[in-house]
Amino acid sequence: MISAELFCDALEQRGFSVASGVPCSFFGGPIALLSQRPGRYVPAANEGGALAVAAGVALAGGRSYVMLQNSGLGNLINPLTSLVMTYRIPLLSFVSLRGWPDPTQDEPQHAVMGPTTRPYLELLDLPNWTLRSGDDPKRFQEILDAALRAFQTGQAPFVLVEKGAVAKATAAEPVCRQPNGPTHRLDSTEVVQVIAKLVGDTPIIATTGYTGRELFGVEDRPANFYMQGSMGHASSVALGVALARPERKVVVLDGDGAALMHLGALSTIGFQSPPNLVHIVLDNGVHESTGGQPTTSATTRLEGVALASGYRSCRRYHTLAEVGEGVATALASPGPHMCVIPTRPRSGPIPPRATNAHPPESMRARFTAAVGATPSTSAPNEG
Repeated sequence: MISAELFCDALEQRGFSVASGVPCSFFGGPIALLSQRPGRYVPAANEGGALAVAAGVALAGGRSYVMLQNSGLGNLINPLTSLVMTYRIPLLSFVSLRGWPDPTQDEPQHAVMGPTTRPYLELLDLPNWTLRSGDDPKRFQEILDAALRAFQTGQAPFVLVEKGAVAKATAAEPVCRQPNGPTHRLDSTEVVQVIAKLVGDTPIIATTGYTGRELFGVEDRPANFYMQGSMGHASSVALGVALARPERKVVVLDGDGAALMHLGALSTIGFQSPPNLVHIVLDNGVHESTGGQPTTSATTRLEGVALASGYRSCRRYHTLAEVGEGVATALASPGPHMCVIPTRPRSGPIPPRATNAHPPESMRARFTAAVGATPSTSAPNEG
């Protein structure tokens, strides 16, 4: 294991001035340190955006690197192949190895990418090295030197990072910036409890991370679909459900980081204008399940973006009474609606993941049955 301080310092000594990325707990230490130094870390909405930021630094003559989880490698592929590799822009990527070496020892959403991360890079003929938990500082320095040699030929090398290879930071975590307006924040569990009492049998699509786990802990039911992985896509899944079942209300329980990751989904929802969709965003200002790294929601009024995108109504709620009244109204009136609820970072025990009780395939089957899909709509006929 190497320290977070050594990780950052070794890169800085080699001229790397800017980092970008999407949080992963494997990189919690470096992100915490870099976030204390203005201009050193750019929290990107998604992995492709992080790579593009790093490419811009490189085009301007600097050295940059990105940090991401391997589950987000797919978001990187387009700018990697059509920008970085095509223009031979040298930059360095650190990718955490979730679901590796044994996929069964990690969460289900990492079962595919864990074993295929390295083959993915090999297929693209990209130089790569693995930083293991037992590696010492000398090994890390050797990897960085090898990566710089790859830079000389215009390549974009990758370092795959095993769990425990980089330690947490000893410095204090960055303080989350508060959004403009009232700063009162609600307890997210209490908010979810209010929502659960109001929805009846309404299908709920819950985003990945602690939000879905919280809903599972408050009220597990077949009409809940808990997304693990696929961050940022809960609202699009909910849109698909709403379009397929126009006679039923559909709720998406989202987070600020997830909503920001694929902000264009709001425009798609506004354009389609499904009257049966209610979009609820719990905005706690951080990527909580990966270590509490700040999101950019402090400077983005999500309800304003949704209103500009074509949502019928968009409001921010600051009390439980407002939440109850606002969600009830949204469920009873044509949408799409967005309800943004500022919440505090969670404290105390976090409920287990829903997949601990429901394997992904059975979760899909019970949700499909709960929304009333017939066999012909839930699976194609063969023959």
